[in-house]
Amino acid sequence: MALSLPSLLILLTTLLLTTEATTFIHSRAAYYPNSDEHGTDVGACGFGSFGATINGGDVSAASDLYRNGVGCGDCYQVRCTNSHYCSDKGVTVVITDQGSGPNTDFILSRRAFGRMAQTKDAAASLLALGVVDIEYRRYPNQNITIKIDENSNYPYYLAFVLWYQQGDKDITAVQLCETQNFVCKLLDRSYGAVWTTTSPPSGPLSLRMLLSGEDGDESWIVPVNNIPENWKAGETYDTGVQIDI
Repeated sequence: MALSLPSLLILLTTLLLTTEATTFIHSRAAYYPNSDEHGTDVGACGFGSFGATINGGDVSAASDLYRNGVGCGDCYQVRCTNSHYCSDKGVTVVITDQGSGPNTDFILSRRAFGRMAQTKDAAASLLALGVVDIEYRRYPNQNITIKIDENSNYPYYLAFVLWYQQGDKDITAVQLCETQNFVCKLLDRSYGAVWTTTSPPSGPLSLRMLLSGEDGDESWIVPVNNIPENWKAGETYDTGVQIDI
């Protein structure tokens, strides 16, 4: 019996939700010395004020991992390696900005930096060090979430960012599709993690996201949940999927 289009899309999503097997990579991390626990609200990823409070403030700037904005919204598990101070779990952060320090891949918010520690006293010791050896890996954290940009103007202009990207592949293209006739429009990456379009399709909208790996492998994924017909600037919408491929 032939499967309907919605059934095929849900099956595709299910096949992509595989078990996590990403190994840790060794590096170093610093923290924003002038941050008030959280990150910055003027980050290069285009998250705006939400870039300081997303993920509870457990955020980070990245150097090479920023990758001209492709790395924005990625989730990483980061843990320091000093057994006297550091926990085995570490902290899960979201990339919201671009930045570099002394041989570092991450510049964490003050909050996230301290959360790598075992105790509050150990956190104070880590903060006093300023830069620490770490290991990190891409990590599932929450469902990929769509945040409609405040500058969007229904129904004429739509801009949004994607939060909580996971897995070893990057989202390199996004299409916006009408759910009734599945006519799709390729969106522009404005900068960072911001995807935009003028004259967006009408009705409930479905996303198609192209996942690209360093080995050249590519695959499209269609989230379970749609953007509602009467979307609003400033709203967030849960896609219903986590990706770990």
